[in-house]
Amino acid sequence: MALGLVVVQQPDPSRLGHVEWLVRIRCTPDSAGDVASALARRTDTSWISRTAGGTEPVCRTSAPTPADELLLKTLPRSARILDLSAHCLLHVFFGRRDSVITKRGVLSPEQTAQPSPQTSSGTDPAGPVHLDDVDHRILSLLRGDGRLPLNRLAVETGVAQSTAQRRIAELRDSGVLYFDIDTDRTRLGLPIRTQLWLTVPPTDLAATGRALARHAEVAFAAAITGTRNLLASVSTPSVPGFYEYLTNTVSGLPAVQSVESSLVLHTVKGPAGIRSPGTDR
Repeated sequence: MALGLVVVQQPDPSRLGHVEWLVRIRCTPDSAGDVASALARRTDTSWISRTAGGTEPVCRTSAPTPADELLLKTLPRSARILDLSAHCLLHVFFGRRDSVITKRGVLSPEQTAQPSPQTSSGTDPAGPVHLDDVDHRILSLLRGDGRLPLNRLAVETGVAQSTAQRRIAELRDSGVLYFDIDTDRTRLGLPIRTQLWLTVPPTDLAATGRALARHAEVAFAAAITGTRNLLASVSTPSVPGFYEYLTNTVSGLPAVQSVESSLVLHTVKGPAGIRSPGTDR
């Protein structure tokens, strides 16, 4: 793909009554590629990466509550799975509507300060939003191309342009739809991506998550279920740069009890699709 940046409009699973999961699958080296490719073919998966020497595919997915077996039926029968763990995403401190681009000085202070329709840390007491077939079709089209012309949206969904425009406005106002940017990290000077799995006492989880969200290197931070109850996706210029971040910045978080780090070797699927500017191959 020649473009270095793709704009997509993404649905917020939490506004649809869905729960997001982070799934780690440890498998034999000869099965890892097939597992990652099978996950990438699903429409409900994103940010599929291979870490830990390429033997551990990690992906994000969402499902209604309660979830029925999540991704287990998708995995190739020939794959030799050694271990699988699913971590419910409890709270997002940075991500979704928040982009690491805002931390790189690309936008002006005025652009960075512009509010979004709903912050990623907010919750809506009104409950989940219920969508019809037209809404679902709009979300599907915009997931592939957030800049799709309104007349194309109208034709593809079988409604008038004014109806399509109104539906998009309603989806954004309700917090269901938000903009996301997938970009080639090398153009931002951040070719190295690492996943941090942290253990923090529950009493310090919120404060530590907010502190991580302020770090310039952090592109995503969330509280999750499990022994490792805080996840961060970190982008740095180099491996030594990650070492500096780990030893000088993460080490300054007083509540962190343990840290597991996994270098992302390949990004098989970003937020928009199997092939995107953010993928490594």
